[in-house]
Amino acid sequence: MSHEPQSTRAGVDIGGTFTDVALEYGGALYSAKVLTDYEKPERAIVEGLRLAAARASIGLAQIGAIVHGTTLATNALIARRGARTAFITSEGFRDVIEMRTESRFEQYDLNIELPPSLVPRCDRFTVAGRMDARGNELVALDLDDLDRSIDAIRAGAFESVAVGLIHSYRNPAHERAVRERVQRALPGVAISLSSEVSPQIREYERFNTVCANAYVKPLMSSYLNRLAAALKHEGIVCPLYMIHSGGGLMSLKSAAEFPVRLLESGPAGGAIYASHVASRYRLDEVLSFDMGGTTAKICLIEKQHPRTARTFEVARTWRFKKGSGMPISIPVIEMVEIGAGGGSIAHVDDLRQVRVGPDSAGSEPGPACYGRGGLHATVTDADLLLGKLDARRFAGGTITLDDAASVAALERDVAQPLQGAALDGAFAVAEMVDENMANAARAHAVENGCELARYTMIAYGGAAPLHAARLCEKLGIDRLLVPPGAGVGSAIGFLRAPFGYESLRSAVMRLDRFDSGVVNALVDDMHAEASGFLRETGHAAQTVRELRAYMRYAGQGWEIPVGVAAARFDEHVVDELRQGFVDAYTQLFGHAVEGLDVEVVSWALSLRTEAPRPEAIELSRGRNSHDTQHDPAESKRAERRRVFDAKTARFHDCAVYERQGLPRDVRIAGPLVVVEDETSTYVTPGYSIVLQQDDCLLIERRTDGEQ
Repeated sequence: MSHEPQSTRAGVDIGGTFTDVALEYGGALYSAKVLTDYEKPERAIVEGLRLAAARASIGLAQIGAIVHGTTLATNALIARRGARTAFITSEGFRDVIEMRTESRFEQYDLNIELPPSLVPRCDRFTVAGRMDARGNELVALDLDDLDRSIDAIRAGAFESVAVGLIHSYRNPAHERAVRERVQRALPGVAISLSSEVSPQIREYERFNTVCANAYVKPLMSSYLNRLAAALKHEGIVCPLYMIHSGGGLMSLKSAAEFPVRLLESGPAGGAIYASHVASRYRLDEVLSFDMGGTTAKICLIEKQHPRTARTFEVARTWRFKKGSGMPISIPVIEMVEIGAGGGSIAHVDDLRQVRVGPDSAGSEPGPACYGRGGLHATVTDADLLLGKLDARRFAGGTITLDDAASVAALERDVAQPLQGAALDGAFAVAEMVDENMANAARAHAVENGCELARYTMIAYGGAAPLHAARLCEKLGIDRLLVPPGAGVGSAIGFLRAPFGYESLRSAVMRLDRFDSGVVNALVDDMHAEASGFLRETGHAAQTVRELRAYMRYAGQGWEIPVGVAAARFDEHVVDELRQGFVDAYTQLFGHAVEGLDVEVVSWALSLRTEAPRPEAIELSRGRNSHDTQHDPAESKRAERRRVFDAKTARFHDCAVYERQGLPRDVRIAGPLVVVEDETSTYVTPGYSIVLQQDDCLLIERRTDGEQ
């Protein structure tokens, strides 16, 4: 069934602290931010939609489409609140998800604790039968063995079953036979196959991914059904789409079947929004910075497209340590967690060092200043004491912040252990958060060969505009953009996302033994899979097709992506493929390797609807407000407030401006604060601000002598 594009659409993002809604109607954007409801998240969505619709003066029934992203699946994995899951695997491979890759994320820690596997050993079952690496059957599936496992699963009252057999990415016949037999015996149990969830080489990552999918599948199916029912009850009968981790839109049916694809759906929306802004200003080197209530993340956006990856980690036991979490092997926009969020809890450790996160106050009870029973000091409490937040106008005035509660929490948790005052504790918490984020951003840039001083930062999320200018100071970044609606940036990004899906297949093949027939069949299979997902959304026609090969020199341990222009393969395309790899390898590592053959490990084919490129806008550096006959900025000034600046380590008397009242193309020197319903932007003394024609805030480093 096809759906015509709707003029009224809503983007809904459920975060750890706030649920954000962005509503497009009549060419204007209306937004709402409400506290996330952990018991029934759909209630917060309905409340946010009501608020946004009221601001647009329309009824809920007029909404033509809803695009939704959520961290609920991620939170379920982190908190281990998923379904009781059984895992069926090949004989001899029962402990793969326990053994991991045998690498140590902290090499010299003698007491290192690896994260526990998602499915305990007693809930893993094996079955005899084997495929080889080319997909040929070596040993037939032992059905009697399988029936004994099914009897044990029935006796254990499992809600979900994950199936991961060796080399099923090349031939899924055995996995499908297992599913057919389990479905007949246990019709009410959810089943996930690794050959459908993640048909890629490397069994640990593939097994872990299918276990994660099975673990959250009943929870997410229940939630999505409740959400659809709640919307229908409110008279909202429009199509509901989900945004997946790769940045495309998928149907509710596909999301319920493959919920693991939703793990990074919320942050992906923000990266899409930042890419849209970068495209509007034709910026090729952008660092997106997303700081919400729970975490802070960055994404490198190059030539107006965010970087992507095939794997990522969730539920890290050591927050910034690669290898300490669960690897998930699906297409994803590469967002790197670099710090805490506004609700992250601060404390002093045994070494008398200030630590922030990873624990978060969330929305229930929230930071101490929310007045909802929270007692712990958080980043939001620190920002309030430093003057960056207005206690009366937080979240558009829906929450009145309690200064006294913040003082008490910061004194108890941070200041007293360090023998200081509450203000000292607030300064320490804010500066620790900003320094941690700067260090993580530097490390990520170095790993990717990027020089951040050349980049433009785009900040969004409820807390990012408060910290972005200080982060730019630390990173040496001269230019920062805060787009309109930054406080609900991910929800706006959902409305800019294309309908799309990426299909993956693995087939290790050296180029000197390249089998065009096998590869063409793989590509046809991927195209059919991606087209099927798009057909479910009603947007299968007029799609953009992209094919990538993941390649390496024979014998290497990891691959790099190489774009492939050809639609079909023959011996001439193989030469182009080899040259494309050499060019990509040289760009990354500075030189090619002579005398080694090249091999393809995996293929990725994506189909997406083509989004129109936004009209180009030139960045305006603005006129100095003091060069005009009267100060237009002065006439729009709302009030003044004392704000603590970290670099100068003192309070400044800051002008406070309403965002919608700022004059366009006029440069106003910091320090100052720009307020709006969903966030506030703090401009440090070393930067100035110019409101652009599209309502973006351009914040630039001040030149010598600038007033």
